[in-house]
Amino acid sequence: MATKQPNFLIIVADDLGFSDISPYGGEISTPVLSQLAAEGIRMTNFHTASACSPTRSMLFSGTDNHIAGLGQMAEHMRAHGTFFQDKPGYEGYLNFRVAALSEVLQDAGYLTMMSGKWHLGLTKELAPCSRGFDKSFSFLPGSGNHHGWEPQLEDGEFRIPCMNTDGFWMDGEEFLDREADLPEDFYSTTSFTDRLLDFFAKRDEREKDKPFFAYLPLTAPHWPLQAPRKVVAKYHGKYQDGPDALTQQRLKRMVELGIVAAGVEPAPPSGVLGKEWNDMSEEERTASARKMEVFAAMVDLIDTNIGRVVDYLRETDELDNTFVLFMSDNGAEGAALEALPMMGNKTTMAGVIEKYYDNRVENIGEKTSFVWYGARWACAATAPSRGSKCWITEGGIRCPCVIRYPPFSARQSAITHRFTTVMDILPTILDLAGVAHPGSSFRGRTVVAPRGQSWVPHLSSPDYCAPESTVHDEETHVHGWELFGQRAIREGPWKAVWIASPRGKDDWELYNVERDPGELQDLSKTETEVMARLVDHWETYFAETGMVQTPQFAVTKA
Repeated sequence: MATKQPNFLIIVADDLGFSDISPYGGEISTPVLSQLAAEGIRMTNFHTASACSPTRSMLFSGTDNHIAGLGQMAEHMRAHGTFFQDKPGYEGYLNFRVAALSEVLQDAGYLTMMSGKWHLGLTKELAPCSRGFDKSFSFLPGSGNHHGWEPQLEDGEFRIPCMNTDGFWMDGEEFLDREADLPEDFYSTTSFTDRLLDFFAKRDEREKDKPFFAYLPLTAPHWPLQAPRKVVAKYHGKYQDGPDALTQQRLKRMVELGIVAAGVEPAPPSGVLGKEWNDMSEEERTASARKMEVFAAMVDLIDTNIGRVVDYLRETDELDNTFVLFMSDNGAEGAALEALPMMGNKTTMAGVIEKYYDNRVENIGEKTSFVWYGARWACAATAPSRGSKCWITEGGIRCPCVIRYPPFSARQSAITHRFTTVMDILPTILDLAGVAHPGSSFRGRTVVAPRGQSWVPHLSSPDYCAPESTVHDEETHVHGWELFGQRAIREGPWKAVWIASPRGKDDWELYNVERDPGELQDLSKTETEVMARLVDHWETYFAETGMVQTPQFAVTKA
């Protein structure tokens, strides 16, 4: 009898830091992810884009975000008027030059299901129901209130999707009324999981015979930081020593776990940092620690709900035939939103928050609060790397990735330090499913080939530590990044970055990220041949992807 094709469960956390979960050294309670890691594989050199929608476009296309339609985030393209208009790769949605993973698997006979954040198009024609999902409960924008609560804004008030999501909720092909159709006790992580489990439970006999591709993209722990009080209470007092102490605690644990090398020098905090912990008043420290407590509760609930899905698959005897992958879409969010151009006066986001939300310490975490935790906590989560979300330094693009798949039995409780990218997920899944990529033509349109590579040869190798067991040739593979005007190009251990002043030097910098993961020792003036070679690689990458150089955004000096 023929063996059934494997199932796939892909879970994406939103703005989760490298060490936020316990398998990567975190103190937050994530026993389910720890168990998945114990039965599978942790990747320590897994890379994404530096922000959420570009990463998701790479996941679904297997190619670079500048090709797949998110050369820049749609929110920021709108801020630049017509600059990106009619430029291929800058459509602001997952374009039709790519064959989406869900579409390819749907055509191959898979039951395709999704519940959660999409962020790859805001209209029905661009929604999950139109890109290969048989069943979907989708939140189309990038972020929103985790309880679905939104104040009634006055006419003429500042409106952006994260504060005004009406018209952006869908159940299959139908748009929902947020107030009437969302459950009264809606909480994003729990409710998205509820719907996915509902899709599983209501499969008819024909659908149960099909292998499945299930996608659970959560909006947690993206701001606004919100979680039920009873879960937040578990972390009361946990962060009273501040982010620098948390950095050291996590680094110590990462070394013990073999995630990072002993003696590694962590990068100092970067971004809009604000006051040092010891310079804060008692009230300021209490408020800051409270935000981190709420963040921890959000991660705790991610783990709890992953456990519900894993338990269901175990009970239905489907777990061991399911490739389970958990990842974050980028580094921890370290932005000081109050420092962005859209913040600052009564007709902007800051004014709306001040007018409609209650951010007193005792209310932080409730549905009527709207807070974020800032750069110092984010840098604790990305250490030893430099920077956080929206940076193309390792802190913005190096993310946790946990895989459980029993056929990779030699990989139990394994760690791989090989370079991998989110673009590899599509070819890996197609490889395991025995499904060929359609090539240059798909559903009556011309499509591009994936740039990623399958992980199967590496992860199935009994000698995965051997130098020859790689996904991308460790010495010669070239990979590039660009977003918000920051650039990076990598060849083997060498990585060149270009960051505008005041964050960077307005010139190329060069790092050996294997020896120097914090990107602290700029070797551009001493390793001149390497530097010249990487700049040449950048020009090739720029041309291959059809990139348009993004205008610089105003930033506050770190």
